[in-house]
Amino acid sequence: MLRVEVESVRSLRFDDGDPVRAASAVAPLGDGWLVAQDDAASAAWLRNGRVERVRVLPPVEGYDVFSSAAGTKHLKPDLEAACPVERDGRAGVLLLGSGSTPRRMRAALVTLQDTPHVVVADLSPLYAAVARLLERDPMDLNLEGASPAGDVLRWFARGNLAAGVPSASVDVDLDQLMAAVVGRVDPADVQPRTPLTYDLGEVEGVGLTVTDAVALPDGRVLLSAAAEDTPNAYDDGPVVAAALALLDGDHVLKVLPLPDVHGKVAKVEGLALRDSGPGHVRLLAVVDDDDPERPSACLELRVWL
Repeated sequence: MLRVEVESVRSLRFDDGDPVRAASAVAPLGDGWLVAQDDAASAAWLRNGRVERVRVLPPVEGYDVFSSAAGTKHLKPDLEAACPVERDGRAGVLLLGSGSTPRRMRAALVTLQDTPHVVVADLSPLYAAVARLLERDPMDLNLEGASPAGDVLRWFARGNLAAGVPSASVDVDLDQLMAAVVGRVDPADVQPRTPLTYDLGEVEGVGLTVTDAVALPDGRVLLSAAAEDTPNAYDDGPVVAAALALLDGDHVLKVLPLPDVHGKVAKVEGLALRDSGPGHVRLLAVVDDDDPERPSACLELRVWL
């Protein structure tokens, strides 16, 4: 039976004391973990008890952080997916924007060459192809999770049941995608395929929609999901519940509520596999509280399958 335990909770702050903002994805990098911030041009590298900044994108019109209060939210890169990948024999992390604005249609590939090395690519033609396949306007895309499986990357689009849009996914050839990111092929030549949709249910009348995905050793996939009351792919809204969903192919086997953390819904936006054992996996999860002044939480979860 699917069951989840929260083994530990940690508030994330950089070594200089600044909060890690809006944690939206996490993946292994070297001897640590790279955490994307969806409203900043840098990521957080958790390693050896430290939290280091890693620039993953150039400044946007001179800004490195973005917010509604500062009137810069429309500029934010919104990196929402982080996947472990390999480039030329080196392990790395591929960060992907969510779509919905041109600034959010970029990828950043981070590899280790003594220090982190970053390649940035504009993938707008690929995002347009994904939108066509899912029959959505590109400005309505909200690609929040991705999970590699062999030679394919399954890329998950967050839905909005209030607008009649289900959570969905497409498959992308991983080698072609990596070639597009490093400039070896035109992003327009990367063609998504196999559109699927997912019904994750609802809580208090608000639909649960996918926020991230992680592949399990047995080939199944765990999704994180949130019931967020928002009218579109751009604006935040109140989150009434969070959950994990176990998938086998396109079949939703089970949806399980996530426990509250410190009396509050934990809007998990990033999942990464730490290790596995008989009947269970251990995950690292990062939480986005939609509050730039509040440090994001990092959870260690044990999920019994």
